Amino acid sequence: MTSRRILFLVSAHNSLSQRAWIELTERGHDVTVAVVDSSAAMEAAVREHDPELIVCPMLKKIIPASIWSQHICLVVHPGPRGDRGPSSLDWAVERDERTWGVTVLQANDDVDAGDVWATRTFPVRGGSKSGLYRHEVRRAAIEAIVEAVGKFDRRRAPAPLDPDDPRTIGRARPLMTQDVRAIDWQTDATATVLRKLRAAEGHPGVLDEIGGTAFHLFGGHEEGALRGAPGQIVAQRNGAICRATVDGAVWITTLKQAGEGALKLPATLALERAGLVVNAPERPVPVHAPAGAAATYREIAYEEDAAAGVGYLRFTFHNGAMSTEQCRRLQDAYAYARSRRETSVIVLLGGRDFFSNGIHLNVIEAADDPAGESWLNLHAIDDVVRDIIETDSHLVVSALAGDAAAGGVPLALAADQVIARDDVVLNPYYQHMGGLYGSEYWTYLLPRRVGAATTARLVGAPFTPVGAHEAMWIGLIDAAYGATAGAFETWTRALAARLAERVGPQGLLEAKRRRRACDEHSKPLRAYRNEEMARTHACFFGPDRSYHEARHRFCLKLGQTGTVVREARPAARGVANATHAA
Repeated sequence: MTSRRILFLVSAHNSLSQRAWIELTERGHDVTVAVVDSSAAMEAAVREHDPELIVCPMLKKIIPASIWSQHICLVVHPGPRGDRGPSSLDWAVERDERTWGVTVLQANDDVDAGDVWATRTFPVRGGSKSGLYRHEVRRAAIEAIVEAVGKFDRRRAPAPLDPDDPRTIGRARPLMTQDVRAIDWQTDATATVLRKLRAAEGHPGVLDEIGGTAFHLFGGHEEGALRGAPGQIVAQRNGAICRATVDGAVWITTLKQAGEGALKLPATLALERAGLVVNAPERPVPVHAPAGAAATYREIAYEEDAAAGVGYLRFTFHNGAMSTEQCRRLQDAYAYARSRRETSVIVLLGGRDFFSNGIHLNVIEAADDPAGESWLNLHAIDDVVRDIIETDSHLVVSALAGDAAAGGVPLALAADQVIARDDVVLNPYYQHMGGLYGSEYWTYLLPRRVGAATTARLVGAPFTPVGAHEAMWIGLIDAAYGATAGAFETWTRALAARLAERVGPQGLLEAKRRRRACDEHSKPLRAYRNEEMARTHACFFGPDRSYHEARHRFCLKLGQTGTVVREARPAARGVANATHAA
């Protein structure tokens, strides 16, 4: 394949555009990413970079004729052939579609109706719109983008969109409004409420009222046991609220008060900031409670495979963000896992969509003292990382079914083995947050895996994501496997069982203890933490307000336009389905 000069025009450099950038740069293309918010910004980016091909993995603005008439522009639309409109995935979830797709179209004067360069369809599993986007849509989109770029390279022509073609299964759909999304708590069954919440997950949420105040609702989970008057808040748990429906109840984890300048926050915190009091009882679930017959919401859960000698700790935090309080609960759950002498391996599963994205910037932004809360939050996640590093009773495996960023990357690297799903994206840098130095023992964990030079590149090049196979090649992780989260977890469990068989006979724990003792003698963990926190203290409390300004813009999604990435890396040499961690 010929190396092409490709320009991405995006509204945000999100998980799909990052994964597409990884795939095309690994194939040798020179890919520049420009975040744009207007026709003028698009035109300026095209003039500056003079691309051979323009790709738009996630663009909310219409490409002007001044560009598409002069350049081939490939637009990634999250719908099957023939689908049109800005709410494609919303309608797919709302209508409970069993099959959906992704289509790469050539931009023209008729939005979403250009010639078709590539398309994919896939079965739709249950779940939220954002989960569908991060898994099935992203995977299908990458395949379609690669096919389309290959056709462009070979000078193949796209196919006109033919509404009479039996493969054209989509149709034009309007913008889904809040009138369609609205929940009627007096008549809507639990299944209907959950479907509406899941169709609005990520953005824009379902607009609703609580205590006379308007909020957007996010993070819907079924509750199988609790009951109450429809619409009533009947319970709370770890910041989430449980509202009764006509035939059951649902958990809502996250709220955003309607209006300008509002933040997505844990539900009880958002209500508190709006001056509302949640009188419902706290309904905790022990971390080790077995999965019961009745569905419910759990952020953190521990289970054991007693026969294999493996414990699994799952932590599913909304958008991967970990507040001070969530870090403390995770630390307690990990302490429980460490206390289990029936096991010899602990697997950190994280969540399906995200392993971890580090500290909770929205909760920090909402605090009366954001600098102080930043400090507390960073110490809290550091404590979790330290406990994992110092574990000498078990082998620890980090299993990344979802992406990881910022402090979530060193959190994963604290384990003895780090494995990831094939198309996971890692962003092990902090600099984009106003030059934040960061902690989580990254100055110890990254160099011991990839060396000083590669560490400097990874943390010093903002918005340069790392794919699973490059991460494996450079030694950042140990293995990558599995197209789907289900396949990855099956493989992870088999790998963990094999590791458990080797712990005693091969003296793996004793070897681990010797390595840790040697590292500690060379430089104590406390020294790494003190040095990192001293540098970060200046970011939080010093006269330079860059971190606070960047965090404010990030949390309020004020955006930043301009060139984000322009770096052509050599193709990663990692091998798909490699299993050398076993």
